[in-house]
Amino acid sequence: MSASQPPVPLPSAETTDVPTLLVKIFGKDRPGITAGLFDTLAAYSVDVIDIEQVVTRGRIVLCVLITAPTADGTSEGELRATVHSWTESFKLEAEIISGTGDNRPRGSGRSHVTVLGNPLTADSTAAIAASITSTGGNIDRIFRLAKYPVTAVEFAVSGVETEPLRTALATSAAGIGVDVAVVSAGLLRKARRLVVMDVDSTLIQDEVIELFAAHAGCADEVAEVTARAMRGELDFEQSLHARVALLAGLDVSVVDKVREEVRLTPGARTLIRTLKRLGYQVGIVSGGFTQVTDALRERLGLDFAAANTLEIVDGKLTGRVVGEIVDRAGKARLLRRFAAEAGVPLAQTVAIGDGANDLDMLNAAGLGVAFNAKPVVRRAAHAAVNVPFLDTVLYLLGITRDEVEVADDEDAGLDDAEANDH
Repeated sequence: MSASQPPVPLPSAETTDVPTLLVKIFGKDRPGITAGLFDTLAAYSVDVIDIEQVVTRGRIVLCVLITAPTADGTSEGELRATVHSWTESFKLEAEIISGTGDNRPRGSGRSHVTVLGNPLTADSTAAIAASITSTGGNIDRIFRLAKYPVTAVEFAVSGVETEPLRTALATSAAGIGVDVAVVSAGLLRKARRLVVMDVDSTLIQDEVIELFAAHAGCADEVAEVTARAMRGELDFEQSLHARVALLAGLDVSVVDKVREEVRLTPGARTLIRTLKRLGYQVGIVSGGFTQVTDALRERLGLDFAAANTLEIVDGKLTGRVVGEIVDRAGKARLLRRFAAEAGVPLAQTVAIGDGANDLDMLNAAGLGVAFNAKPVVRRAAHAAVNVPFLDTVLYLLGITRDEVEVADDEDAGLDDAEANDH
């Protein structure tokens, strides 16, 4: 060949119908199986096109797609005989299937479907799979993310766009008692680096205003104002001022008591600790009060925190709030502010909340997660979680339980209550 002639391209399983072999090995798992198989295949002039390996309850399934042998003096029959001989020596079974080319191309439109069940039943899994098929989607891969505190599995789906798939699966999930989240596949999912969450009934199990009201002896009155707001008779700012007014005269010492009474949602510490270990920044926004959120920020090592501020004069609550009001629009505004300060594009943010006043924030974020939320919020959010464990949000980000446990191991110096907060 002259120097001016272009090189002749070698056959490729991706672009031609070259002969290929699918080598499938299965049996009891033990060290050395993968290395042994490839040592066996190395004696033949074959290229590795694809590999898939999974171990379930001590049983291994190893699939290798290779080009058929082409070197002089070798044949497919010899390769088959050698592989079968090797598997027998390992007390394994082998299946070798002839074909041409690589795996068929995946369809356009790719999504990750995360299914959370407690438990995850065969019936519910069948319903999800059938819904995917009904949209024209194809399940390319299934992977378990976690078995605790819920069973979480992820389906890689192609052939259908994310929005119609999400709509179809939301309908199925509502009737079978599982949580399903659908997000677009791609680098953006792994690029998200800021998580901002609501506080009352999300990060914590309580409503802070109700804790203050209990000490002021006006719990019933506060509940009535809340009910009026729920009926649409008052907007958030009106209801905030009305409820805080009922706290007038309360001694400032109650602030410390309320801080001690606050109960973190199960999984809250694990969620935050894991996110921080993985390089995320984490913030909170609340229609509650800085007297509590500032303490939570310090206690949990959060990067951002914002809430309303109770006015205190001469050691007493005045019944007024001071400064910027954090309402529905304010939460979305703060999400944008935190993102700008963190240097994170809004499309790479995650917001978590449970109430209608979280909707603007959930819609503004790249991924909005409704956590044990009211129906209107679940319908509007990108994803919904209806189990009482906040760390299950990690699975929607593609973070596995193994990664969570690594974070737990690195924090082994924490006391038992902090190391496992379920």
